[in-house]
Amino acid sequence: MAHTNVLDPNKALLIVIDVQEAFRDVIPDFGGLVSRIATAVSGFQMLGVPVIATEQYPKGLGPIVEELRLVIDEENLPLEKTAFSSYRADSFAEKLEKMGVSQVVLCGIEAHICVNQTAHDLIERGFQVHLLADCVSSRFDYNRLAGIAKMARAGVIESSTEMALFEMMGDAKHEKFKEIQALIK
Repeated sequence: MAHTNVLDPNKALLIVIDVQEAFRDVIPDFGGLVSRIATAVSGFQMLGVPVIATEQYPKGLGPIVEELRLVIDEENLPLEKTAFSSYRADSFAEKLEKMGVSQVVLCGIEAHICVNQTAHDLIERGFQVHLLADCVSSRFDYNRLAGIAKMARAGVIESSTEMALFEMMGDAKHEKFKEIQALIK
């Protein structure tokens, strides 16, 4: 039996927070970030783990980027919000409750605002929160680092895409091992 802090694909959910067009020119290494998030999304979906995407005020910040729209299962695109915390978006809490998950994995933009506030709301409601540190960013690195540090102090479990995917497989004998291995190389 795995440790309680190890991701279980039967209990987990990935949330992709606000990876939108307005950030394309202001987030350092935006293309790399989006590529890493697309890898995470693809891997989670291969393992049967649900994915939810959000958009922060799309009228002002534009839609979720096309690169992610192409890989996220269509029924999970996107949940519009104006609250910084995804948890406070209309129907978000109900959607989470219906899914019956206890572990939530976060990635997206901006680490110190929307990702941070989502993490704190989820922890407050009893979810175990994991953060794909390779898949979060902010306009300025000091804000990204501050966001990650604050979330970690609150109990968020820092992780990475590769770490999360391998935790959920648990064994090289997993039926999706070769697909996941090819995805991350």
